[in-house]
Amino acid sequence: MADQFDVIEAGQSGRRRWIGLLVVVAVLSVPVVGLIASRAPEPLPAQPTPQPIRSLTRLESPPNILQVPSRGAKGGDEVIEVVFPHGVRAEVRYPAELDLAGMGSRPFQGVWIDGVYRQFVAPYNGEVEITRGGQPIRNYAPNVTLWPRQAGSGPYGQVLLFTFEKWRLAMYDRGQGLTFDQRVTVARAMKGTVTKGGYLVLSAGGTVRLAEPGETAQGDPVGPQLWFGGGAREMIALVPTPGCAKKARMPFVIDGRGRPAASVCRGDVQVAVTGPRWFREKALEGIRVTVKERAS
Repeated sequence: MADQFDVIEAGQSGRRRWIGLLVVVAVLSVPVVGLIASRAPEPLPAQPTPQPIRSLTRLESPPNILQVPSRGAKGGDEVIEVVFPHGVRAEVRYPAELDLAGMGSRPFQGVWIDGVYRQFVAPYNGEVEITRGGQPIRNYAPNVTLWPRQAGSGPYGQVLLFTFEKWRLAMYDRGQGLTFDQRVTVARAMKGTVTKGGYLVLSAGGTVRLAEPGETAQGDPVGPQLWFGGGAREMIALVPTPGCAKKARMPFVIDGRGRPAASVCRGDVQVAVTGPRWFREKALEGIRVTVKERAS
């Protein structure tokens, strides 16, 4: 090796010198490349994402909102057909400025598990709001996963995430939490079907009972509801409430947002709203709800 270097350095100028220089570079690069390659870690095999979570990115996980087409009505109003989580259909007429169709709706449903109350909420931003790019603790059913307690969630504990076709429903446990057997029970008992229009209809059985219209828990209505809007925007909740004029209670999701809120009864459906003054007034004066038959 020493002779080779001596020859190169003592060689004549011109083409032979350039050839010798290239040889030196080639010889020196071999051990350097080998050293780098030996220190580079081996690539780890790709880990499959646990089912049923298909995506952990916001772009691929659209908001948990259903937007349906509206039709025009007299007086500058619009009309949309809705289906509540207990399967009852209704026609909602509203001033076009409110744009309920554009706001989109999502279901809410309270549930009793062995006499213990919990609630099912459709996270506004979909599953990523629960998963945070992580992995579930375990699966309780093919469509039910368990996730860690979320930071800043107050008294709430771990989260059960349910998948019903396009819908994601979160059941936030509390404090001491349900037992393992109770979690398995609710995971197996809760069923969801999606109507042709995209609305989610829920059912349950055994020791799991869905809260009925008009039921309350700690003064808050917990029966089936439809929530329009959310996030940092204005919001409207339609709450089926038999005897609404005497029994209606303001939903916490509306008056607990730290913004002015108001409500009105339209037959047996409460219309609760929060947002700017013009929006509240327009909603209370202009929204009409006509209840029809159960969804097929």
